[in-house]
Amino acid sequence: MSIVYRVDKFAVPEKAREEFWGHVGRTHALLRTQPGFLDDALLEQVSGPGRFDAVTIVRWASADALPAARDAVHAAHRAEGFDPAAFFARAGIEADVANYVERSPVGT
Repeated sequence: MSIVYRVDKFAVPEKAREEFWGHVGRTHALLRTQPGFLDDALLEQVSGPGRFDAVTIVRWASADALPAARDAVHAAHRAEGFDPAAFFARAGIEADVANYVERSPVGT
């Protein structure tokens, strides 16, 4: 099976930045304990014209690890009383999230 990259991109208004990164930190602390987790990166844009100014990347050993990790995160959010969709709407955060796999360049 192929390594899967979960890449989440966010446009985060300045007023929501601290709260956003707090939630991201707690979520990634949990993800790091999940079976199949390889590593992650939490990135904040410091220059350039891009619309998304926060990016999180998690590498998973395979797609098989994703459902259990997703369930663990949902359970933790419920236990905290945290509703990510409601927070994003209230804070004006835009998200673009997807899973990716590596691809070889054409012709190689």
